[in-house]
Amino acid sequence: MGADTLACMRVGFDASACSRPHSPGVRRVASRLLEALEGRGALEVVRLSPGPGDNLRRWRRKVLPRLATDLDLDGLHSFTSSFPWRARTKRVQTVHELPWKHGEPENATWRHKLWVELGSRRAHRVLCPSRHVARDLGEGPRVRVVPWGVAPIFRPEPRPGTIDEVLLKTYRLGSDPIVLCPGAVRRKKNLAAVLHGVRRLLDDGPRVELVVTGEATPDLRRDLALASKLGLASRISTLESVSDDDLAGLYRLASAVPLLSRSEGFCLPAAEALASGTPVLVPAGTAQAEVAGAGAILVDPDDADSVAVGLRRAIEGRERARFDLPRHAASYTWQHAAEEIERIWSELA
Repeated sequence: MGADTLACMRVGFDASACSRPHSPGVRRVASRLLEALEGRGALEVVRLSPGPGDNLRRWRRKVLPRLATDLDLDGLHSFTSSFPWRARTKRVQTVHELPWKHGEPENATWRHKLWVELGSRRAHRVLCPSRHVARDLGEGPRVRVVPWGVAPIFRPEPRPGTIDEVLLKTYRLGSDPIVLCPGAVRRKKNLAAVLHGVRRLLDDGPRVELVVTGEATPDLRRDLALASKLGLASRISTLESVSDDDLAGLYRLASAVPLLSRSEGFCLPAAEALASGTPVLVPAGTAQAEVAGAGAILVDPDDADSVAVGLRRAIEGRERARFDLPRHAASYTWQHAAEEIERIWSELA
């Protein structure tokens, strides 16, 4: 289909995913994709959001289908598995991950499973961010893989005039190698495995400082209690509010980024760390291992010795990796992701 025909398509995008209660990762994906799609202009993007006080589930179930008709939309695009399956137009669903297939209880309720099943029958296309998720979905004829992107700010060198080391003072960090755990404030991120690995590393290896970003949560408080029990209280810093600019600098300052979740759909930090030239530790056979590819350091999250060895390897090879790793993330751009979404809609025209 030609670009002119695609430009004539008016597609409604469920922009509610750009805000709470959705996870930080989902919010970032939805926001970046909308910005890229609007910037490209190949589709007429119609942002649809519930009003203040609207019940999100009811809005998606009843209001979105009505808006599709009232606004004469050619389709509705959902950034989550919850989609307006009754809408009388073309429907695209996004499935980020199937955690219940990997023993992860978060987002593994009957409702999440029902949406995935419903999508296989009522969505015209099911978008997912990795082959890992596509396999979990059974790789049906409606499934399309669209890897997420990395913002240009995540790069191996800071922008001119920016000095990353200033962040050490800003966040009161020391001079030891930094082990950065972005967003590791939920149980599924498996910060506990990192703590056990760091404890083993410190027993006979280099001293490190563990930095965790993300809001305070009950899961984080539980892990901080574990850190104290392991004698790591003085070696861990928690940064609740970090801008993208500062996060990019922290990636560059870090010696390792362990991402030990058993279930991820893509894992934005894996791509962002590689783009910044920082080694990532990931479990084999996971989505984050797929994203990191040959740039990954594979470890067993259930084996503290394996995690410690991976951390040591990352720290010792940090400078060599700085300019080798970014090429593994070069294909992950929001522009490319937007182009793939346009291709999906061209199939449905």
